[in-house]
Amino acid sequence: MSTVDIVLAGARGHGRWHLENIRRLQDKGIVRLAGICELTPLAPNELPEGLGTPEQSADFGALLDSTGARIAVICTPIPTHTDLALEAARRGVHLLLEKPPAPSYAEFRRMADGVAAAGVVCQIGFQSLGSHAVPAIRRLIDEGAIGELVGVGGAGAWARPESYYTRAPWAGKRRLNGVDVIDGALTNPLAHAVATGLALNGSTRAEDVTGIETELLRANAIESDDTSCVRVTTAQGRPVTVAATLCAEHPDDPYVLVHGTRGRITFWYKQDRVLLQRADHGPEEYDHGRTDLLENLVDHLTDGTDLLVPPDATGAFMKVVEAIRTAPDPAALPDTAWHLIPGEDRRVVPGVDGLVAASADTLALYSELGTPWAAATPPKEVST
Repeated sequence: MSTVDIVLAGARGHGRWHLENIRRLQDKGIVRLAGICELTPLAPNELPEGLGTPEQSADFGALLDSTGARIAVICTPIPTHTDLALEAARRGVHLLLEKPPAPSYAEFRRMADGVAAAGVVCQIGFQSLGSHAVPAIRRLIDEGAIGELVGVGGAGAWARPESYYTRAPWAGKRRLNGVDVIDGALTNPLAHAVATGLALNGSTRAEDVTGIETELLRANAIESDDTSCVRVTTAQGRPVTVAATLCAEHPDDPYVLVHGTRGRITFWYKQDRVLLQRADHGPEEYDHGRTDLLENLVDHLTDGTDLLVPPDATGAFMKVVEAIRTAPDPAALPDTAWHLIPGEDRRVVPGVDGLVAASADTLALYSELGTPWAAATPPKEVST
């Protein structure tokens, strides 16, 4: 198998993870990092050892041309995704595009349609969908292990310091200089909970979504939401509800909870860990492996392996992004609903951890769970 040349656009921030992953695959002889696109070139100490001396340029198109790269990994600010993806597609370069793929459904369609017309392959970077737990859970559901599927809940109780929102001009923004960004809890840091919940419900395509209710709130002094929930009504007749916060008291791993008439399945998607609880059985735990999405993309190009996360498999997620984009701006929580933890530079909403878990347990929105500050913000419903 020949080595595949890669250009990475966006090598700082989360891009550092991609650098390490590319180095891992380069050590296996699968890929070679041919170029890095950054506005300011990486210094030698920013480049992991073993990656050689890739060409660096702030001009993405020129870098693709000069390196002859076959794949581009795009890990740049959300509003730049579509234009960069199309620039690569026009050159016949295949793509791994970080999530969320676009800040609006229109931009997503422009990207997906343009990539398809160019005849190149695009993988969307929802790493949780590379977990072997996803097909394993789908098999359990299809076999009736938990009875009839009722719905799926997601829970994400994370914490982010106030400095998280000053790390980049677009952080925590809904729009920047008139351009959509939509950098909220559900659309970026906890987007995996939304996409994974939809996948386990069998509702991944745009046409699978028939309605969306949103409750968007914020404790931080930002434009976007940091404490939010969404309920998606699906063509399959089952709801998908996801509750998220970046203001948790005790941050923990996010999870997706699959509800059946005779049991439930909990999936901690960052750990690839599954807990099966069902009637007349003791609890069963399973640990699964994971297929790396860049490696899957290379395998798809070299031997025809099925692509795990093509754009159409994220259409339902993008409908959620669109509902959040078009919803009223997130409501500020009252000052009495949060406090700043001294020495930790972060805002905490007391009781929110339990609220997030209760939403996943009951498939209910915050306003339906009796919390005073949530009850003051009725859900905004969007029909699709």
